[in-house]
Amino acid sequence: MTSPTRWRAEVLLVAGVSLGQSAVYAAVRLADMLTRGPLQDSTASLNNSQSTRPVFDLVYQLLGIGFTLVPVALALYLLWLDGQGSVLERLGLGRGRGSVSAGPDAVGGSRRDAWGDAWRAVALFVLIGAGTLAVYAAGRALGVTAQISTNNLNAAWWTVPVLLLQAVKNGVLEEVLLFGFFWDRLEKLRWSPWAIIVGLAVFRGSYHLYQGFGPFVGNVLMGLIFGWLYMRRRRVMPFVGAHTAIDIAGFFAPGVLTSVDPLF
Repeated sequence: MTSPTRWRAEVLLVAGVSLGQSAVYAAVRLADMLTRGPLQDSTASLNNSQSTRPVFDLVYQLLGIGFTLVPVALALYLLWLDGQGSVLERLGLGRGRGSVSAGPDAVGGSRRDAWGDAWRAVALFVLIGAGTLAVYAAGRALGVTAQISTNNLNAAWWTVPVLLLQAVKNGVLEEVLLFGFFWDRLEKLRWSPWAIIVGLAVFRGSYHLYQGFGPFVGNVLMGLIFGWLYMRRRRVMPFVGAHTAIDIAGFFAPGVLTSVDPLF
């Protein structure tokens, strides 16, 4: 098998068991909602309970989180097979992109990378978080966005930890696959940087279609910003952190989303 054939196959297979599968279901869900009535009267529910019995609900939630992250492990394994050193450092999830040095300089570089990742994640959280509210409000006003219910778990002692894990899972799944794996394979297939940025941004929007057209547009814009910034520094961690923080805010403050509806 030639390398381009292998890379195309890997892209299709990893997408098919992860975000690509979600995109197909999201498109079908959108069609379902549109044929039922006005989109603004529909509800997109996240973090739903799987059982009325708390213990089994917890088991289902943890199984769902664990199995959802298997494609990430698969992608990292495929990247490791390239034989280009540490995969985590290569993606900017470790001390530094491509850093293999040891000693005091490596420790100092590690700390700088960590602080840099942290403040960039916070800045992105503020920027994208505010933009998300604005796009959601506009979408609800125009009738092209479903009402989003972000926390539908039954109250239990494990509800908060599970929501935190769900947020981390979303950040890791999306950003590691999009920027860590798909970006690498599309580069190997000789896509131009902006073709990759636009393509991945549209892909990001596609698996949010179950929330309506507003979140699709919002996530495409988010993908364009994220992609442009990733192209400059090639570190995935700030985007994992920002995405996780955005989801945590949405999961634990669902009233923030519903409060914009009465404004229009």
